[in-house]
Amino acid sequence: MTLQQEIRQETRQDIRLVVLDMAGTTVADGGLVERAFAAAARHVGADPEAGLEHVRATMGESKISVFRHLFGEEATAQEANRAFEAAYAELVDAGEVAALPGAREAIEELTAQGRTVVLSTGFARPTQDAILAALGWQDLVPLTLCPADAGGRGRPYPDMVLTALLRTAAADDVRRIAVAGDTSYDMLSGVRAGAGVVAGVLTGAHDAGALRAAGATHVLDGVAQLPGVLTGVLT
Repeated sequence: MTLQQEIRQETRQDIRLVVLDMAGTTVADGGLVERAFAAAARHVGADPEAGLEHVRATMGESKISVFRHLFGEEATAQEANRAFEAAYAELVDAGEVAALPGAREAIEELTAQGRTVVLSTGFARPTQDAILAALGWQDLVPLTLCPADAGGRGRPYPDMVLTALLRTAAADDVRRIAVAGDTSYDMLSGVRAGAGVVAGVLTGAHDAGALRAAGATHVLDGVAQLPGVLTGVLT
C-alpha cells in the first residue's frame, strides 16, 4: 500500500459524521418524484413533459428551487410545491415507498461503528416525516434534515451538511464527514462542505460519470457498501 493509499484509508476510518440522502440513496424512489411532479404541473396548468428533463437533471435539489426555475412567479412556484408535496404524500400513504435493500442495516452498522448518521432530503419536512413514518425510521437516527432546517437552502449548497455538523457536534473537522447520495447535487453539496468522503450510489437518478464529474470520491453499487468503505474493507 502506498503512502497516499494509507492516508486515504486513515481518512475514511476517521469519519465521525455520515450525512445520507433519502430518496434514491436509502429510500427507493421508483419514479415517485416524477409522478408527483406531473401532478403538480397539471395542478398549475403546465405541461408535465415540458419540465421533466429539468426535473431529472436536478434530482436532489430543493423542490421549491426547481419550481421557481420552471415557473418563475413565486406564487405559482409555491402552489406547485404544495401540490407536489400533497401528491407525494398520497403515494407514501398508498404504500409506494420502501427502503432500499440493506439501507437500514447500513445505517445501523455505521452507528455501531461509532459514527453519527444524519438523514437529509430535498423534500419539505411534512413529506420527510411521512416517509420516515412509513418506513418506521422515526428513531433510527438522531437527526433528520430538510432545506428549511438549514435556512432554506438545499443542495447543491453545503448548508444541510454543515447544519448536521453544527447540530450534532459529531466531528471536529469537515474532513471527518462522509456524504452519500445518488445525484450530482448530493456530490456538489459534499464537496462544497469539505467532506472527506463523498460517495455516490448507483441506486437513484444519476450514473457513475455524472457522480464522478460532480466530485464523488467513491462510486458504490448501493449504500450497503458504505460501512465497508469507511472501515477500509472495501476500497
